Amino acid sequence: MVRKPGRMYRNVDGPAYTRREYMGGVPNPKIVHFEMGNVKAKNDFPVELSLMVDESCQIRHNALEAARIIANKHLNKVGTANYFLWIRVFPHQVIREHKMATGAGADRISSGMSKAFGKPVGTAARVKRGQIIMSARVNPNNVEKAKEALREASYKLPTSCRIVVTKGKEFVK
Repeated sequence: MVRKPGRMYRNVDGPAYTRREYMGGVPNPKIVHFEMGNVKAKNDFPVELSLMVDESCQIRHNALEAARIIANKHLNKVGTANYFLWIRVFPHQVIREHKMATGAGADRISSGMSKAFGKPVGTAARVKRGQIIMSARVNPNNVEKAKEALREASYKLPTSCRIVVTKGKEFVK
């Protein structure tokens, strides 16, 4: 299956479409874990850095998974017991696509069904401006590595993000 570019689903348009019990064939989200690292000591870390969205958009589940993988990969360098990474959004919004015929002579075939509803092809998380997508909790000596991990994760997302300190501002320069 050819996946379309993320920019096609980035904008928030139309009402929410989230009731899976009334629709069939919705693919499961690709996100494997929402909490990583030292889950048992998640409240013991004095510094929390978060990735905040600058504009409202939809983030596809595979973009969230890519951001999670890269952030976890960078934070694993400090040791699994020395960080806690938390994905704070869930892809509830079901994305639909109207399959169109392409190729030579397809203009006669695919001219009908204007405003077609489409079939479910994936899920996305709708986020608002200023919403936190993911957070990393670390010790003060690992703050720079956590900043680097969140910065790398922001490259995988379809919107501009910034890193904010939500806990332990006295430890961050």
